[in-house]
Amino acid sequence: MVEVEKTRVVLVGHGMVGQRFLEALVEQSGHAVTVTVLAEEPRRAYDRVHLTSWFSGVTPGELSMCDEGFVEKHGIDIRLGDPVEAIDRIARSVTTRNGHTVNYDVLVLATGSYPFVPPVPGHDADGCFVYRTIEDVEAIKAAAEHARVGAVVGGGLLGLEAAGALVAMGLDTHVVEFAPRLMALQVDDGGGEVLRRKVEDLGVSVHTGAGTQAVTTADDGRVSGMTLSDGTELAADLVVFSAGVRPRDAIAREAGLAVGERGGVVVDERCRTSDPHVLAIGECALAVDGRVYGLVAPGYAMAEVAAAEIGGVGRATFTGADLSTKLKLLGVDVASFGDAHGVAEGCLEVLYSDSRAGVYKKLVIGADGRLLGGVLVGDAEAYGTLRPLTGGALPVPAEQLVLPASMGAPVPFALPDEAVVCSCHAVTKATIRNAITAHGCVDVPAVKKCTKAGTGCGSCVKLIGTIVKDELEAAGVETVRGVCEHFADHTRAELYEIVRVKGITSFARLIDEHGSTGGPGGDGCDVCKPTVGSILASLAQGHILDGEQAALQDTNDHFLANIQRNGSYSVVPRIPGGEVTPEGLITIGEIARDFGLYTKITGGQRIDMFGATVDQLPHIWRRLVAAGFESGHAYGKALRTVKSCVGETWCRYGVQDSVGLAIELELRYRGLRSPHKLKSAVSGCARECAEAQSKDFGVIATSEGWNLYVGGNGGTTPRHADLLATDLDHDTLIRTIDRFLMFYIRTADRLERTAPWVHRMEGGLDHLRAVIVDDSLGICADLDELMSRHVETYEDEWAATLADPDRVRRFVSFTNAPGTPDPTVRFTAERDQIKPVLFESFELFEKLEARSR
Repeated sequence: MVEVEKTRVVLVGHGMVGQRFLEALVEQSGHAVTVTVLAEEPRRAYDRVHLTSWFSGVTPGELSMCDEGFVEKHGIDIRLGDPVEAIDRIARSVTTRNGHTVNYDVLVLATGSYPFVPPVPGHDADGCFVYRTIEDVEAIKAAAEHARVGAVVGGGLLGLEAAGALVAMGLDTHVVEFAPRLMALQVDDGGGEVLRRKVEDLGVSVHTGAGTQAVTTADDGRVSGMTLSDGTELAADLVVFSAGVRPRDAIAREAGLAVGERGGVVVDERCRTSDPHVLAIGECALAVDGRVYGLVAPGYAMAEVAAAEIGGVGRATFTGADLSTKLKLLGVDVASFGDAHGVAEGCLEVLYSDSRAGVYKKLVIGADGRLLGGVLVGDAEAYGTLRPLTGGALPVPAEQLVLPASMGAPVPFALPDEAVVCSCHAVTKATIRNAITAHGCVDVPAVKKCTKAGTGCGSCVKLIGTIVKDELEAAGVETVRGVCEHFADHTRAELYEIVRVKGITSFARLIDEHGSTGGPGGDGCDVCKPTVGSILASLAQGHILDGEQAALQDTNDHFLANIQRNGSYSVVPRIPGGEVTPEGLITIGEIARDFGLYTKITGGQRIDMFGATVDQLPHIWRRLVAAGFESGHAYGKALRTVKSCVGETWCRYGVQDSVGLAIELELRYRGLRSPHKLKSAVSGCARECAEAQSKDFGVIATSEGWNLYVGGNGGTTPRHADLLATDLDHDTLIRTIDRFLMFYIRTADRLERTAPWVHRMEGGLDHLRAVIVDDSLGICADLDELMSRHVETYEDEWAATLADPDRVRRFVSFTNAPGTPDPTVRFTAERDQIKPVLFESFELFEKLEARSR
């Protein structure tokens, strides 16, 4: 068999557009090509669109766009940190910085762009940065630890992103923009004015219509300030240049390829350069319409055209692209689509502006009634619906699309199938519908995987969810909304409200009155019983081991301890904020020694003791309670720990008392039963030693107060928390956390962590902020009262258990032989401590666990 010679493809650059090219190429060309990637950065492609999230704790791994195993699966040779420095078009080869020569049949340039830095005096001083790569933001964060005031040169998309990062790090922040308004390319004067007011309300000083004349330095050469063209003098310790980008076309220019007068490798509609063996895509390319596109969606479109050109799949072309964009900048929603500035002849504008609410909406309507474009500032909720309608006739009067719901919301209407829902990947509504009907997708994650819709900027995710829901309902697909078959008509949130409003105190009454099967006396199941048990506990409806409630609990709650692999249990006393006295440490040590327990200091800043048998638990806890310890609730779906660093009390970088606050929070929320476990942390400065941004709710000290982050967690699907509020005073912080927790307990699904709860919430973080900060639903008084009731009625579960002989009597290994030790719980020695001897079979463990129920 004659082996077919493969086309040698060399890709220069591995950014977002480069990765999309690789994905499209392997889809279209299969094994007909060999691919070599030569990249300058030390890491594979990552999401630059969400680069600012790195400051919120998102890791480079989470930003990565190159799926694990992708390169290996397709046999791609990727070389990082070794950029191309020369192209030999005659020999069809490239030479890298390290001196390697690689031959090609087709060369694809995806070199992107570089930040423009105005050549003003002092632009290269120590303390000046650009905002483009992960290495850039790492350097900015390191410098910010020693800075008080930051200035951003550039008030466009990236400039405001950079300003948001500086604000999040606690710096007083200035934004300097040469144009007369912020985001001059995306918004008009009216939108720019609203945007400016909202940005200034966040404490950012905005300077428009002024350029940077010089960066001033101190005697040590470090940045000390800036001089603007209008004569303004700004004090600053750190300067970030984000004043636009320029195409990286140097190697193309040196190789004799045609380059535009203002930069960019000239390409035709098939992304071919002046050399047919060389293609260019993304920000380094000058498209046929004379534009260099800096957005990801046009770059993706060019990547797909280039892949089709190499793969010989049809005659795909790129003649221009949609410049629509929707972003959240400094917490402000901003969207722009189509002919946002109304340059079309004869067009009309429909405006809605509410300066008090900080909302500005403008639609540009053509003379023939078609929607041409628009600008949305402060409320971009309608973007997902409006952008796909661009270029077509409106289904309802234009004013209904910009007015608030209270003033005339539009009647429901359906998008046409040809409407482009995801502009990043050019996915139409018809494609999404086909994914649902032909490929069995029943939720947004499945549609994302099948079509790539929603995997770019993410602005279309809500609309995708609506399409999925409508399509399933139209097909008559019944979706399960209830907790289980016994409460098929009620979600956990609805059961919570039923119990709270009607004052129900037992599972029996709840299932009798509101159960969907079984009628009076229904037994329930292992799903609904613990769910209802948790609801009753969160509403302080008696001790969890009393009466009927005892039968509702999971194994761990049944014995107020975590069962371990060999059937023994752990003992975890609460150590608020990680602070413990020497006497407390001695007590724990003596108990562990006397009962032969394994001890370990955990990541939650407390000491766990392992290896206790059921009958030992009351004896151990009697000594702990006598020494002043309380239950750490490691066994329940409740608050676990509030970690802390040592804060300003001991640390020279600390700006607030993080230990004191952590202890206060842990004592306030101890025993708070919730849909899932809760973890928290308090850091005393921006160095973030307590890792607060990986918690369900985390607090970071600033010089002005406290920043509150919510919706983070570790585990199998880690997620860093989102910034909910900044520079809160003590009382406002406590009140906001109170409401966050009670709103979560009130509305989350069973076993749902705060991270997915926030993520699936319609309106996301903005809706959450509106509810618990602005009281948009008018329920804050209820949330405050629920938390007050919890604080006032709290009692330590173990202390209450030990005070009741009936409760203590349940702590036996064998009900028919109290005091008889369990012979299956065995240990061996390792590193001077005990180690469990595991069961011979997992089935035996399950039997013992069932027995313990």
